[in-house]
Amino acid sequence: MCDGQGRPLVMLLSEGQMNDYKGAALMLDALPHTKALLGDRGYDADWFRKALAERNIAACIPSKRNRKAPIPHDAVLYRQRHKIENMFGRLKDWRRIHTRYDRCAHTFMSAICIAATIIFWINQ
Repeated sequence: MCDGQGRPLVMLLSEGQMNDYKGAALMLDALPHTKALLGDRGYDADWFRKALAERNIAACIPSKRNRKAPIPHDAVLYRQRHKIENMFGRLKDWRRIHTRYDRCAHTFMSAICIAATIIFWINQ
């Protein structure tokens, strides 16, 4: 999760085969106070939208293609999602993270935290 400037805020290391919205369920308690949450189609779940609404967070998430009744989203706001992709790109500029040198999850997450701290510090 990142802020409006593309700086990393909340990170979760999950299994490779875990769905996006299952990982989001683990991060719900760590959500910072915000007006809107941008996410891709992987986060389109009714329970997730309801959890965001309970926290007064607008969900800017496009509907999955197989949803029977599509839910509209703010297309202009959704264009800002490139900042999330840019954050992942900055993290992957670090060779250790890009190639996943570390076999242990805690060591890999430590490398991500160091990189995220520096990225946050540089982009102030």
